[in-house]
Amino acid sequence: MSPKEKLYGDIIDSLANRNISFALYRAPEEKSFHFLAQTTGHIRTFYDLKELNGEQGFVIAPFHSGSNKPIVLIQPDCLELEKLAATPCEPLNELDDAFEESNRDALKEEYTRKFHAFVQPLQEKEFDKLVLSRSTTLRREATFSPAAAFFRASKRYTHSYVYLCYTPQTGMWLGSTPEIILSGEQGSWSTTALAGTQSLQQGELPINWDSKNKKEQQLVASYIRRQLQTLHIQPTEKGPYAVRAGELAHLKTDFHFALRETNSLGDMLKLLHPTPAVCGLPKEKAYRFILSQEGYDRSYYSGFIGNLNPSGRTDLYVNLRCMHIGKERLTLYAGGGLLPTSKLADEWNETEKKLQTMLAITNN
Repeated sequence: MSPKEKLYGDIIDSLANRNISFALYRAPEEKSFHFLAQTTGHIRTFYDLKELNGEQGFVIAPFHSGSNKPIVLIQPDCLELEKLAATPCEPLNELDDAFEESNRDALKEEYTRKFHAFVQPLQEKEFDKLVLSRSTTLRREATFSPAAAFFRASKRYTHSYVYLCYTPQTGMWLGSTPEIILSGEQGSWSTTALAGTQSLQQGELPINWDSKNKKEQQLVASYIRRQLQTLHIQPTEKGPYAVRAGELAHLKTDFHFALRETNSLGDMLKLLHPTPAVCGLPKEKAYRFILSQEGYDRSYYSGFIGNLNPSGRTDLYVNLRCMHIGKERLTLYAGGGLLPTSKLADEWNETEKKLQTMLAITNN
């Protein structure tokens, strides 16, 4: 890190121990980062996306909200990092529950079992698509700095939205995500369909995409199109086209549209989240299936995160390629879309490559 980054890093790394809720983020293609913190008052929590109508702040929303996984809204009263100079303090007392570093063979065996449980109803045409995800845990080294990892990610993943945030309700999260769920200001808004994955070809975007990836992208795009049409929105579209996210490429379609009423963004988010890119189709049935069959809590992975401002600029991203930073461990998340034609080896390898996004920035 540069001397300035080191100074900022010391402050940032002290904030969670001081129980100060904050968000640090860098938008795609930007050179500098943004900071916000709430130093006074209670962090507001919600349990239904519609409750976000008319609200403003930095949102951290889970895949599935519940009593222990609320939608959290940071309402900042400090935008200058230097005002929160680092002070000596004791680390938070909370420890990670039953920490055990993940065993790769055991993870693969478990993933194999779940893969077959997910593919069978797809082949029986109960679903058009399902998303199967997994997590892996690493020991957090004593020298690991969340701020340093954020700065490494910002330099490495220039095309993605990179963030580091903490609240007492969510804990600390770090991520690098390429997928917008809702973005815009005044009358001009957009969302995206991002689905289909393959590796870069000698560092370049691939030209050819197989039928599985094209179908997966088509399903997500069709869903978003239909959801917008329920609000009588006829978007203009661009795509699908290939985009880069870390060392991977995805297919993307952009949807641009006008919104006359911006005080109901919570309604719009409820209409879109979770998209088939992280859930499946039919949406509600796939959502229930994942909650009952995936076998673990996704927490804030595959939720969404970012700034919500109905009277100004809103930029909300699906929380992909992320990790939860605990006192003793780092928990990394990845997933992939399954179709009836999906192959176990291909899907496992895809999650391995996606996990590398966060693994690559864990080392000093």
